[in-house]
Amino acid sequence: MITRHLPTLALLAGLLALPGLPRAQGLDMTKGGPVDITSTDGIEWRQNEQVVIARGDARAIREGVTLRGDRLIARYRPRAGQPAGQPASGGALGEGPGGGNEIWRIEAEGNVHINTATDQAQGDRAVYDMDQAVMVLTGKNLKLTTPSDTLTARDSLEYWPGKRMSVARGAAVVVTDDNRRIAADTLVGYFLPEGQTAPAANAGAGGTTRNVPGAGSKLERVEAFGNVEIRTPQEVVRGDRGVYSTVSGMARLLGGVRITRGENQLNGQESIVNMRTGVARLVNTPGQRVQGLIVPNQQSRDAVRMPGGQPQQGQGR
Repeated sequence: MITRHLPTLALLAGLLALPGLPRAQGLDMTKGGPVDITSTDGIEWRQNEQVVIARGDARAIREGVTLRGDRLIARYRPRAGQPAGQPASGGALGEGPGGGNEIWRIEAEGNVHINTATDQAQGDRAVYDMDQAVMVLTGKNLKLTTPSDTLTARDSLEYWPGKRMSVARGAAVVVTDDNRRIAADTLVGYFLPEGQTAPAANAGAGGTTRNVPGAGSKLERVEAFGNVEIRTPQEVVRGDRGVYSTVSGMARLLGGVRITRGENQLNGQESIVNMRTGVARLVNTPGQRVQGLIVPNQQSRDAVRMPGGQPQQGQGR
């Protein structure tokens, strides 16, 4: 085994993207192009293991995306059609982990951040698997921040650039740019295509989207599973599962739904919540009954809507 220590190491020629991966926005390191790895405490190249280890403010930079941590481990291999140990066109394999090689996995440990000019994610440890086109963050203070949304989790954060999708597991919370909050055991967020923004709230059915280069990631919808909770300025709405559309501003909750406003509460199996106006209402479900507990001294200042949209008084089933 040959071990070398260098202050910096550029992994340039021949580090190409895997074929067939769709182009995506945000924290995407699967697009291809050169990977530049630098560090302050040296870089170790283990040829036999096909591994590069960088220590001390270690950084891997590719196509405007920077992954950094206290330590980085980059795993590489010969590109398809390039035999191991053979020189590649434009570079000799024996001179460094470049030439005919490709990085297929990067691991980061300690104070991990990955960012572009607009988006950022953080955690204690990250694994970016180029084959699977997924990054998994674990550890404390897990957070994914875009210009319009903040997603946090306790157990793990996954980012799937090819699917334009993020998955937050364990006490997951998303807060939108208009301070709407959705919490659940698991949240799955789907992003609009690169640079595309959602229609304006007053665009109506004929509204169009705009492409804004460099605008960063924008959530299109959020699917929530387990102990779902949506808070508006007026109500707290809970259910077993739900989906929220940033395009329409509407959320739908299903299963064990409870709408609470002050001491007033409505129970049912389905609810529609307008996240822009803060109005929540129960929806009639065939074969199911809705239940309401309305406190009289709050009815004048708290309008709670039953199916049909009429404020209710008193207590009923």
